[in-house]
Amino acid sequence: TWVSATDRKLLAQMQGNDWRSTIKPNVVVAKDGTGQFTTIWDAITSYPKGNKGRYIIYVKAGVYDEYIKVPKHCVNLTIYGDGPQQTVVTGDKSCFKNGIQTNYGTMQTTTFANTATGFIAKAMTFRNTAGADGHQAVAFRNQGDMSAFVGCNFIGYQDTLYVHANRQFYRNCVISGTIDFIFGMSNTLIQHSTIIVRKPLDRQNNTITADGSDDSIKTNTGIVIQDCKIVAETALLPVRFQIPTYLGRPWKINSRTVFMESFIGDFIHSDGWIPWKENGTDINFDTCYYAEYANTGLSANLSGRIKWKGYYGNISRDEATKFTAAIWLKAENTSAATWLHDLHVPHYLGFKSLKIN
Repeated sequence: TWVSATDRKLLAQMQGNDWRSTIKPNVVVAKDGTGQFTTIWDAITSYPKGNKGRYIIYVKAGVYDEYIKVPKHCVNLTIYGDGPQQTVVTGDKSCFKNGIQTNYGTMQTTTFANTATGFIAKAMTFRNTAGADGHQAVAFRNQGDMSAFVGCNFIGYQDTLYVHANRQFYRNCVISGTIDFIFGMSNTLIQHSTIIVRKPLDRQNNTITADGSDDSIKTNTGIVIQDCKIVAETALLPVRFQIPTYLGRPWKINSRTVFMESFIGDFIHSDGWIPWKENGTDINFDTCYYAEYANTGLSANLSGRIKWKGYYGNISRDEATKFTAAIWLKAENTSAATWLHDLHVPHYLGFKSLKIN
């Protein structure tokens, strides 16, 4: 497999309640000077040229106000913190400020970006504090293939988590936002996590996902939400029935998104999904693939759902199997073999009722 035996042993040590005491990081980041570096970026630049094994960065508790892009050559990088409440990477770039458009495009607003294969982040928060009036403001952008995120928080409003490209897996995470706050053109599986919908600006709707697949069948891309909780933040609760919230909208022509085995709170609009608008015209609703399977909660009732050619309703178990990790992330029987196993991140390869960790 693509992960060496040494790396597998090392990654296996990152399991259990006492995992931090068993790990020996390559470098430590600490704001108080008790590590080799005081910034995360300086630690990333220490990645050795031609490194073959896994390179581990431990980021001690603190708020790190910096903008980071992990370069492609930093393969098999692990970065972990003291917990999402303790280790926080923060930024505030956005496409608008005080009602005026900034010079940043959506991608340029990102607080933390990863482009390297085999990246793992654990026990950290990545946030963008621009607020709802900043409009597009990305907290994390990921395009690293075979990357995994465990016990991380992604906090923002519009465009919080940019699942840009390639295979990526999220487990035990918290993702919050308002508009299109999980979006991109990748093979993404978000499993056993909490999705928090926040209060948007006046006259705005909330849309949890916006998949950007132009040819989702050919590229096998899309967003899968499995065994998650979809809930409203405290500020949204009193007005959750006045502000429409949707599971997603089709950003591109073959947008593909599946919600399965998840708890969907009572505040999702009965339509479930909303079209993308371009110059005032609804588009992509006949060419997308939107589906649901075995969800619970009041808003899992499909009786009021939209009637689109691109909405497949409550799909069969056989159809839903295509969106489980083993197939969706090509986690088995491919050149990537068992990358989720090799990374030793908690997961189920199939349905949550057939847990294989």
